[in-house]
Amino acid sequence: MAYQKLQAYRAAAVTPSDTADIPSVSTATGKNFGCVLYVGSTGNLKVETVGGDEVTLVNVNSGTFVPVQVKKVFATGTTVTNVIALW
Repeated sequence: MAYQKLQAYRAAAVTPSDTADIPSVSTATGKNFGCVLYVGSTGNLKVETVGGDEVTLVNVNSGTFVPVQVKKVFATGTTVTNVIALW
C-alpha cells in the first residue's frame, strides 16, 4: 500500500482581507491552487474557494483544520482569529 504524505510543508499567518488573496506558494504555473486553513478561535469564517465559491462557515470551533482549498479569507463576515494558511 502506498503512503501519502498529508502534512503541510509551509505555513503562514493569514490577515483577512476583502480584496487580497492569500499568496500562493505554487506559482510555477501562474495559478493559485490555494491552501487549507487552521483556525485558532471559535467563530465564523468567510472564504473564497479556488473554484470561486464564496461561503461562510458558521461556528467553526477553535483548533479546527478546514480541508477546503481556499484562496481568500474575507475580513467582512469573518470573526475567527489566529488563522494559519497551510500548503
